[in-house]
Amino acid sequence: MAAANRIELQPRSSPHDDLKFAPTRPRRYYWIALPAYNEELSLPPLLERIADAMAEATLPYKVIVVNDGSRDRTAEIVSEYSQHMPILLENHPVNMGLGATMRDGVLKAIELAEPQDIVVTMDADNSHNPELIDRMGRLIREGNDVVIASRYQRASRVLGVPGYRRLLSTGARYIFSVAFPMRGVRDYTCGFRAYRAGALQMASAHYGASFFDQPGFQCIVDLLLKLRRFGLTFTEVPLILRYDLKEGGSKMNVARTIRSTLLLLAKRRFGL
Repeated sequence: MAAANRIELQPRSSPHDDLKFAPTRPRRYYWIALPAYNEELSLPPLLERIADAMAEATLPYKVIVVNDGSRDRTAEIVSEYSQHMPILLENHPVNMGLGATMRDGVLKAIELAEPQDIVVTMDADNSHNPELIDRMGRLIREGNDVVIASRYQRASRVLGVPGYRRLLSTGARYIFSVAFPMRGVRDYTCGFRAYRAGALQMASAHYGASFFDQPGFQCIVDLLLKLRRFGLTFTEVPLILRYDLKEGGSKMNVARTIRSTLLLLAKRRFGL
């Protein structure tokens, strides 16, 4: 009878036992979209900096280069670099402008991305520092939806930009901050940003074909204004803009960009 009433003691379980069977959570993937037009001189140093920065931070990534009908060796250089780093090349047979090029890069990224992934947009002229991507990604992982590399934070610096261009950028900043105030945003026109992929996917599903409907440089501002309506969390990091490292002349038609940006402001503010 005593044997029948014996209670077999089970070994005490460790609080860490369940971890042995917990599925490994996949790491966030980084999709870096580069709109490129005649960037044969700037792309090699930029791609090397991206490869070094992502390797140093041990971040999984893929670069999506959209070649916008370049007349130089941009496409050939991308193909050469794709032999030893993860690059996807998208070609436009003719030059279609920054709006279409940015559209195709971002849409390809969110087509391939999981919602928790991070989409980065930056210029292909080597003026943006890819070493900042790790910091921007950490801010996304901490709960932000959009992180902007800003020229208007305390530790920011702008090198090599002509005075009139700096004046125009500053003027645009004040105009848009009054017309479209966004908490956490000072720099509305810098294209170096990190986005939570799920936020872009949500906005793309909402807007459809009109998600990217601006043909020129104003598409950078318009994307921010369209994301504004979803109650997302925005923040900024200081940018050291190295315009002095840029090879070749600017692709921007300043007068046309000013006119188009003001028209966009009126359209979005007053529904014109």
